[in-house]
Amino acid sequence: MQLLKDFIKDESGATAIEYGLIAGLIAVVIIGTLTTLGGNISGLFDEISQGIKDAKKAGTGTGTDG
Repeated sequence: MQLLKDFIKDESGATAIEYGLIAGLIAVVIIGTLTTLGGNISGLFDEISQGIKDAKKAGTGTGTDG
């Protein structure tokens, strides 16, 4: 009976579970942030790419004909 009482009072497993939950929550926040910002960053790179293409066309004098 004393062994069962000692097992119930032992909180070392609970601490490990708490750390696991905290790590999981942090991972969810990071994934959510990257998912949200991913579209914005992709759009920004698309704008930069288009600007470089436009500058290249303007600099070479080829216009839009290529």
